[in-house]
Amino acid sequence: MALRRKKTKISVYLDPEVLQMLAEFAARRDRSQSMVAEAAIASFLSPDDAEWREAVLARRLDQIDRRITRLERDVGISVESLAVFIRFWLATTPALPEPAAKAARAKAGERYEAFVAALGRRLAQGPKLRQEVSEDVHEGAKHPKGTSKEH
Repeated sequence: MALRRKKTKISVYLDPEVLQMLAEFAARRDRSQSMVAEAAIASFLSPDDAEWREAVLARRLDQIDRRITRLERDVGISVESLAVFIRFWLATTPALPEPAAKAARAKAGERYEAFVAALGRRLAQGPKLRQEVSEDVHEGAKHPKGTSKEH
């Protein structure tokens, strides 16, 4: 028969919130507060704890890195789209004579408000540009130029 070592009693000071969490956790698990506290301390002092925390942190950093990579891609698409539009607009839009330019400036506010409203609707419900670009690129790979999707 193996002899069980007698445990040593210690006293610790806990914040009331921590004590409440300990009591609730022990009650939910139907365990004593002493057993839960002992397990928590053992886990905290375990040499594997540092490795476990490092692994958790590394996974989280990898997730953040992937999100930042997607953000960089999305911002790049946005900047390139804007640059292409501006070049196209400047190349195809002739300068207006002064009387027509005054009328165009007067209409600009109304057109801008319509643009902002359309943008708001698109952001609220429509597909995002990054989704369309991804789908277009994916569809283009499946169906080379000049072929139909229905084939």
